[in-house]
Amino acid sequence: MPQTIDGMTGRQKSLAFFTLITALVLEIVDVTIINTALPAMQTDFAARGQDLGGGAAQWIAAGYSLAFGLLLLLGGRLGDLFGGRAMFLLGVSGFTLASAMCGLAISPETLIAARVAQGASGAIMAPQVMAVIQILYDPVERIGRLAWFGVIGGLAGILGPILGGLLIAADVAGLGWRSVFLINLPIGLAALAAGWRYLPREVAHKGGRIDLIGTLAFGAALAAMLFPLVRGEHAGFDGVSIAILAASPLLMWAAWRSLVRRARTGGPVIFPPELGANRLFRTAASISLVFSAANTGFLFVFAHALQARLGYSPLQTGLVHIPFSAGVMIGMGFLGRRYLAKAGKWVMVCAAVALLIADGAALGWIAAGGPGLPLLIPALLLAGIGMGTLSGPATPVALARVDRAHAGAASGILKTVMQMGGAFGIALIGSAYFSLNGPVAASGPDGMFAAIAVIEVLLTVCLLLALSLPAQIFPAKPASQASQTQ
Repeated sequence: MPQTIDGMTGRQKSLAFFTLITALVLEIVDVTIINTALPAMQTDFAARGQDLGGGAAQWIAAGYSLAFGLLLLLGGRLGDLFGGRAMFLLGVSGFTLASAMCGLAISPETLIAARVAQGASGAIMAPQVMAVIQILYDPVERIGRLAWFGVIGGLAGILGPILGGLLIAADVAGLGWRSVFLINLPIGLAALAAGWRYLPREVAHKGGRIDLIGTLAFGAALAAMLFPLVRGEHAGFDGVSIAILAASPLLMWAAWRSLVRRARTGGPVIFPPELGANRLFRTAASISLVFSAANTGFLFVFAHALQARLGYSPLQTGLVHIPFSAGVMIGMGFLGRRYLAKAGKWVMVCAAVALLIADGAALGWIAAGGPGLPLLIPALLLAGIGMGTLSGPATPVALARVDRAHAGAASGILKTVMQMGGAFGIALIGSAYFSLNGPVAASGPDGMFAAIAVIEVLLTVCLLLALSLPAQIFPAKPASQASQTQ
């Protein structure tokens, strides 16, 4: 039976930690496989007389991020109220079922709906990962533990595109691209079994209530930001879309003011308003938002353009991702872990500079017609190192001064901004990529150059935010404790 957190040994905490990592594998494998499989989906649906153009392709990716982002705040709060173990198991169950629905989709519309269901389930599952880690370990210990996210995440990132390419090429039982979703079933079942056995029961904070008003208010504001952007690429920006987009900042402000009023009167809140006053949390969350937009858009365009513009197969596309994923492992598993506590913000500053150089070089290589694969490999390796060294430290930096009682809410906010950043990236960068060249998007260089320009602007903002971080992030730790976490 699962233990309470106070009664857990170091070994039991490690088993719980590695159980939580299965959720990370589900997320990463799903995202990387999707990018590789999109052209195969378009070909398959076209053969059936169904259109899966650039707009629908964006919705397959962005629909997941939209649902994920809209419900993550609620998912984090549910973990605080009912326990991370229960919500983790519920989220993994829903994610596994939604993956089966994706694999059985009979039209682009049903596939998009299933992807939205995946995102909703992931919104319940994902916040529990960081919430439980936040409770299990102190701020400096989390740096070492989260380094495992780089190692496992890098391996999953390498496996995802390769596995997707192999599954599509093998066409097992005539499933084609459908197998890239169905592969989530054994992973999900393994996560359920491990979660039931190893996760601690008591991670809830009793006596709270669900903030339905806040959930609806922030959900409406976030939807107003994203829906017009994703819709605009294929349907254009009409007066209604522009009005909704323009109203989104006002809706967000109204949701925030309502939250503050409810907190003052003792009402339920979806997250404690004092998180907004935490400068370190606020800045790191902003970095995560902008970085996620740039990185998700980069990976989306990179995988699609390799196939649509240069004629790479899904398997070749997966293999090309290996240097990038190896760089992520180096950045998260080694550089971030080793230097973040000592160098602080300069780790993230250097990572942002590396991304500015490497992302532009990698996409520029495709725009130039792919002049020799050896020229691409160093750019991808550097891009991966930059991604791992920036994204890995972002979470421990954001949570460094957050009260453990607010772990679920803080984790929900962080995951929300990451997913909303991903949806923004697909909407903004995908629109720049597709709009200038039509559904094929890679028939000419203009779309690539527009995508590069948007990515570089976002990464520049990310660099400026990293420079604004305080010099001292983590509290000094006694040498005896520090040696135990090495």
